[in-house]
Amino acid sequence: MGGGSRPLPTALKQLKGTHQSCRDADNSPPVNLGVMPAPPEHLNYRAAEIFRQLTVYLHGMKILSLEDSLMLGLLAARLEEVEEHSATIESEGYSYQTNKGLWKSRPEVGMRNEAMRHAQSLLIEFGLSPAARSRVSATLGDKPDNPFKMLDQDT
Repeated sequence: MGGGSRPLPTALKQLKGTHQSCRDADNSPPVNLGVMPAPPEHLNYRAAEIFRQLTVYLHGMKILSLEDSLMLGLLAARLEEVEEHSATIESEGYSYQTNKGLWKSRPEVGMRNEAMRHAQSLLIEFGLSPAARSRVSATLGDKPDNPFKMLDQDT
């Protein structure tokens, strides 16, 4: 697999003025769904709740696509893992003492760190981090009235 930077979203290329339709013909942006997709069957109750919350966010940003449901399910599962490991660490502590008297880090600390790293990567993919949102926003919304509009009119 090749390294390098991630491809820029089509909307960002259009904003920059570097969009070439001949290069992005197969890479059309997803259409926002009118209905919320159901969580994948393999998710537990809490992960399904997180999935539904994420779909609300993405629908509001107008980037929710049916094809994203598997990745959203993975993100929801990872965020649920972070919650689960955090609860264990909170109740049991960050370390434990072995039978020989040595203090060791709990395995949940490493598992939570890995789940957080993966969840952060997936959040970036969906544009749900502050840096990713600042690059491009699919929510264009209503344009505010131009305060200088009356200057363009002939009097």
